[in-house]
Amino acid sequence: MSRAAVPGLRSRHPIGEQLPALYADDDLAQRFTAGLDVVLAPVFATLDNLPAYLDPRLAPPDFLAWLGSWVGVVDDPRCPLELRREAVVRALELHRLRGTRKGLVEALWLVLGVHADVSGDGGATWSRTPGSDLPPQDPAGPLVRVWPGREQHVDAERVRETVRAMCPAHTACRVEILPGPPSEGR
Repeated sequence: MSRAAVPGLRSRHPIGEQLPALYADDDLAQRFTAGLDVVLAPVFATLDNLPAYLDPRLAPPDFLAWLGSWVGVVDDPRCPLELRREAVVRALELHRLRGTRKGLVEALWLVLGVHADVSGDGGATWSRTPGSDLPPQDPAGPLVRVWPGREQHVDAERVRETVRAMCPAHTACRVEILPGPPSEGR
């Protein structure tokens, strides 16, 4: 959608009405300024509605991708518009949670609409004895189990991309796609 020329959009501030009285009845001056009004009307309409352009919940769909780029959101036109809007709204929160179990689960739900569970995330330990041995690391790394949520199909490649982007640095996360929610025995 182009905001450069909107047919039938009238300027709220016609230039011809702001000219000195001498030009009020001048046909050439009125036609000339009317041509400028056609060009400036979309600019005035955009400026009059600027707060809506900066709110991801209200911004025009074609503007949303640019707005998302301000907060590091990669726009995916395959996603429904409401989810894309929500991704931009929650971007700062997700950046704050990046590299955490909660951040990964939230990102998978928001971006792909899948449920997830993360186990073996490394954790932390402490000891009262200085210089004691570190706890053994899980050689396989954290496991991310994913199952369908909003959609019946889980796009495994997109899940892996999201997990790679949201996992802590220098951590290799394993991904397991499940047909349904994990049971207690798994």
